[in-house]
Amino acid sequence: MRLKNKSALITGGTSGIGLATARLFIAEGARVAVTGRDDAVLERVKAELGENALVLKGDVRSIEDMREIAAEVKEKFGGLDVVFANAGWAFPSALNDIDDELYSEIMDINVKGVVLTLQAVLPDLREGSSVILNTSFVAQTGKHGISLTAAAKAAVRSLARSWSYEFLDRKIRFNAIAPGGMDTPLLSKWGMSDEDVRNFKGEFAKAIPVGHMGKAEDIAYAALYLASDESSYVVGSELIVDGGASQL
Repeated sequence: MRLKNKSALITGGTSGIGLATARLFIAEGARVAVTGRDDAVLERVKAELGENALVLKGDVRSIEDMREIAAEVKEKFGGLDVVFANAGWAFPSALNDIDDELYSEIMDINVKGVVLTLQAVLPDLREGSSVILNTSFVAQTGKHGISLTAAAKAAVRSLARSWSYEFLDRKIRFNAIAPGGMDTPLLSKWGMSDEDVRNFKGEFAKAIPVGHMGKAEDIAYAALYLASDESSYVVGSELIVDGGASQL
């Protein structure tokens, strides 16, 4: 029960990495609030996570939504010990394919969403809280066709450093997790056929030193470490969980 008596908020917590982390945090004793945008998915997740979870609808790009979520979390939990700013979006795009809509979507969800989330919950973070920002291994590399997402995640990595210093007086720890190629529902949202998704995963796995894509649970366990008191001496760091893809 490494998170016993702790309260956590996970944005984008209704699928993939966020949902796997919510399950694990609850199993480790935490009360968990998750956010999402799809009503049908929210209802399914509410039934799955049970009474120790608060499932809330909201868009991280909206300060009004995030303030409403923060108010409800404060009412139910009294305050927060852990925030996992997990909501994000990635989409492959060459430089000449980037238009205003794609630029806004990638930057607003990945960067603005993190900023607004922290602005909304900051008053309710208890002293000694842990904040985890979701980055990506692509910010460590120069992969073709993913420059916009890489730039957004590099910005989030920078925020983890800057905010770590800014909130030292409140003993709030900011760290980041950089997932590698993950076998999550994100890939199915790129508009590819099921066969193309399978082929993509197969080719991607070949480029990873350990020989396979990661699972959402791999990131959940990394988040558990950063959320727990076991990482109390870890501040401003980025934990890369990518099967060696950016390091070897």
